[in-house]
Amino acid sequence: MKILVCGGAGYIGAHMVRHLLGQGHEAVVLDDLSTGHTAAVPPGMLEVADLLAPASLEAVFARHRFDGVIHLCARSLIGESIAEPYAYYESNVTGSLNLLEAMRRAGVSRLVFSSTASVFGNPDTVPVVEDHATRPINPYGASKLMVERILADAAAAYGLRSVSLRYFNAAGADPAGGIGESHQPETHLIPNVLRAALGQGGGLKVFGNDYSTRDGTCVRDYVHVNDLASAHLLSLHYMQENDGAHLFNLGNGQGFTVLEVIEAARRVTGQPINYVQDARRPGDPAVLVASSEKARRLLGWQPQFTDIGEIIETAWRWHQSPAY
Repeated sequence: MKILVCGGAGYIGAHMVRHLLGQGHEAVVLDDLSTGHTAAVPPGMLEVADLLAPASLEAVFARHRFDGVIHLCARSLIGESIAEPYAYYESNVTGSLNLLEAMRRAGVSRLVFSSTASVFGNPDTVPVVEDHATRPINPYGASKLMVERILADAAAAYGLRSVSLRYFNAAGADPAGGIGESHQPETHLIPNVLRAALGQGGGLKVFGNDYSTRDGTCVRDYVHVNDLASAHLLSLHYMQENDGAHLFNLGNGQGFTVLEVIEAARRVTGQPINYVQDARRPGDPAVLVASSEKARRLLGWQPQFTDIGEIIETAWRWHQSPAY
């Protein structure tokens, strides 16, 4: 297959491209490079374009014939989405609509959409299953939920086949090396913990210690980025036999508190890893843990990295590498 990877110069996108190539497929990367890295894209695969500039999208679809699209482009900082909601709805919703319209005109009928566990808000029960009520508590999650609804409508109106993958917390790096997680600013816990272990960054902060959890800090479900990549490819295969719009949660099914992640990183790195306590961040649910039984059953998805220490170890190798 020839697959367009929108956002393929970013963290998850770079791992997605590597996985596609490793499985014998062809990839083209579409990225505006606002947060992505050209060094993460194999030579000759990059198309610089912007989902908010429809003419640039049309040019990409005119140059290539795709069998499917993986849509990873998004603004994704929860705190920023609360402060700048218009920018999030424009980028995540309008940008997605522009992509869908370009796909429709080009006759491309399969899409894998990068959604998020943030569509659930504060879940009533954990682990969270796909049919749990969706009550996002920040504009980021609301924007992703809007796109899920658009995809359901597109299936009915245009016959678009889609799979929305609701990630929990992407983590780790490809053990083969060369690519990993590098954001500016970095807001994800594991890379910030590892920066602290290296004596980098502005100091590690733990946001909130009064949640109703076993140690008062937030609980999250961490899924390795390579396992996410494999789920995307399985989703493309799934759509060969299944029409309509489909939803799958992706996580390990086990949650770790912020303090447990820090302690696991201390064991992996052998470093003390100091932190300071700070107030809760607006829009942060107390607990998010996935049930991925549906993805395992229908997609045949089998995560290869299930131990938090092993996930952190792959990220630690990346953070110590010359590429980082």
